[in-house]
Amino acid sequence: MDRMFGEQSTPGLPRLNDRPDYKLVGILRIPELQSSPWSALVRRVLLALGLLALATAVVYFGRDGYHDSRGTRLGLLDAAYYSTVSLSTTGYGDITPYTSQARLINTIVITPLRILFLIVLVGTTLQVLTDRSRQAFKIQRWRHRVRNHTVVVGYGTKGRTAVDAILGDGVPAGQIVVVDVDPAALEAATNAGLVTVAGSATRSDVLRLAGVQHASAVVVAANRDDTSVLVTLTARELNKSAKIIASIRESENAHLLRQSGADSVVVSSETAGRLLGVATITPSVVDMIEDLLTPEVGFTVAEREVENDEIGGSPRHLRDTVLGVVREERLIRADEPEVDALEAGDKLLYIHRAHKQ
Repeated sequence: MDRMFGEQSTPGLPRLNDRPDYKLVGILRIPELQSSPWSALVRRVLLALGLLALATAVVYFGRDGYHDSRGTRLGLLDAAYYSTVSLSTTGYGDITPYTSQARLINTIVITPLRILFLIVLVGTTLQVLTDRSRQAFKIQRWRHRVRNHTVVVGYGTKGRTAVDAILGDGVPAGQIVVVDVDPAALEAATNAGLVTVAGSATRSDVLRLAGVQHASAVVVAANRDDTSVLVTLTARELNKSAKIIASIRESENAHLLRQSGADSVVVSSETAGRLLGVATITPSVVDMIEDLLTPEVGFTVAEREVENDEIGGSPRHLRDTVLGVVREERLIRADEPEVDALEAGDKLLYIHRAHKQ
């Protein structure tokens, strides 16, 4: 992510968001289910045999329109033989099977060998072309449908942890888009089932390609403060309503992120330093905080709407342990007097037991 700052687009080339979908293959990657090479080979053989059976049925039911050099009526074996030499592009030579036994051997032995030979000979080329076409189609469909997703800029330690937390809250992997310049990080994100975009997030066309203009949230997990500020500023320019959460190393730069449009700023160095200091005196407090930050097990902090029978009551009297109330996009601690009477539309931040996945 350090290389992201200051990267410029190449003059004369169209912006990424304006390129046709087939030229985005390799830049924008849509995850797909991985299968064993052997299962893919078996599927190809079964498909070839299915086509052969279909061709045989077509020839057999229309056998009155075919002529046998022997002058006899075509049978099912003759139809299979004709389909075999036709689909395998063998054609007719000066040597042709004449007896039924020879035609049977040609059908059940030579044909599978021809099919396997064709698979080995052209399988790799066809697979590359098919994969590129399929990816181009998936990219086109994804770009038209993606809405209210989460864009994560940077897939380093902070980015991966953020993605794990998002997935732990039940967000599908297909609704998360990772933007990075590191091929290894992008490969790891793709293997995790995430959509990836290769490029610098400081460029507006890269963020547009990631669908930031339609995103509901943007997580900025860059390794440099200047990069975080520029990415946040660019993302806010593209999307005025998205929730932007940014990480920064030094607290003195936090105001720059907020001025750039960040809704929440996490100071990574100071947060880690506080936890280290607390651990020297009360390590159990750190254990509890770690428990709250791990969504899969133990306790976790969640948000929910106020229920109808809770309106007018105090959050201190609810069955849940309420930490705060979100009212008109503002967080208020549960012990503040202004939330003694809950209102319709309030959201509660509370602690609950997480269910194991």
